Amino acid sequence: MKKIIVTGGAGFIGSHTVVELAAAGFTPVIVDNFSNSDRSALEGLKKIIGSEPVCYAIDGNDYAAMEEMFRKEGDVVGAIHFAAYKAVGESVQKPIDYFRNNLNSLLVLMDLMVKYKAPNLVFSSSCTVYGQPEKLPVNEQSPILPAQSPYGSTKQICEEIIKQTTSVKQPLKAISLRYFNPIGAHPSANIGELPIGTPNNLVPFITQSAVGLRPPVTVFGNDYNTPDGSCVRDYIHVVDLAKAHVKALQLLDKAEGTTYYDVFNVGTGRGNTVLEVIKAFEEATGKKLGYKIGPRRSGDVEKIYAEVEKSRDGLGWQAELSLQDGLRDAWRWQQKLTNNA
Repeated sequence: MKKIIVTGGAGFIGSHTVVELAAAGFTPVIVDNFSNSDRSALEGLKKIIGSEPVCYAIDGNDYAAMEEMFRKEGDVVGAIHFAAYKAVGESVQKPIDYFRNNLNSLLVLMDLMVKYKAPNLVFSSSCTVYGQPEKLPVNEQSPILPAQSPYGSTKQICEEIIKQTTSVKQPLKAISLRYFNPIGAHPSANIGELPIGTPNNLVPFITQSAVGLRPPVTVFGNDYNTPDGSCVRDYIHVVDLAKAHVKALQLLDKAEGTTYYDVFNVGTGRGNTVLEVIKAFEEATGKKLGYKIGPRRSGDVEKIYAEVEKSRDGLGWQAELSLQDGLRDAWRWQQKLTNNA
């Protein structure tokens, strides 16, 4: 049972990846300071995987605590690094916080992976590294244009840190997975997206609005150059996304040499506007949703969706679940939260 450290493993994507790691025969070791997640995720994980998940409630920036964890766990073979601040809009208001946290937590982890000979790193990157792309869909060779937000900048810089570090001979191989827009929840409704405070992502705001916890959804701008004027994104089910991490680890495990680095888009290859997502939610759940048009939001990219041939051919992975599946599962999760409140 190969041990994999999962920083941010109690969060939305992290918790779903813990499930898929366990299903694939790995032993996930969660590291999470619960600044943007909730301990209830651990109980949900226990119900799904059938055992108490190993979890260290520490900050990934705390070098001493992270080293003690490495020392205690022993034979770690790799890590998946999710832990980061992730709200585009907030990053525009708090750039220093984003640079300090997102860069330093990666540096601490990589230093300890080299020191303790845990060679396989999967990095949680983002399609924001492409900036506002000149041509769609974006593929892995698309230009890395100026970031539209400090959050996007941190992902660009982190990728460069990993690329340069893995280019010299030492026990560290890495893959950056450039996510598009994760949505949904585990079909059991035992884990899902649980934002602290007001959601920054569209789908949890939709589901919270639909149960009356939030006001009508604000669509940030209807004057973009898109089919209906609202922003276009590539929405991927979180379970599909989680499975891509397992594929990435398996690929790293087989990769020969000590200077391996690659990047893969993880999306569906299709784009949907915000207004299309609202309509799809209504169709998938039968729930009517109120919304209003607001001004554009600082830091937002107009439209982006993935070309996914490389991840299909190189990772042996492709998305299997639909936008409707994701919205249905997110709604089931929200209803469970509401009923248990």
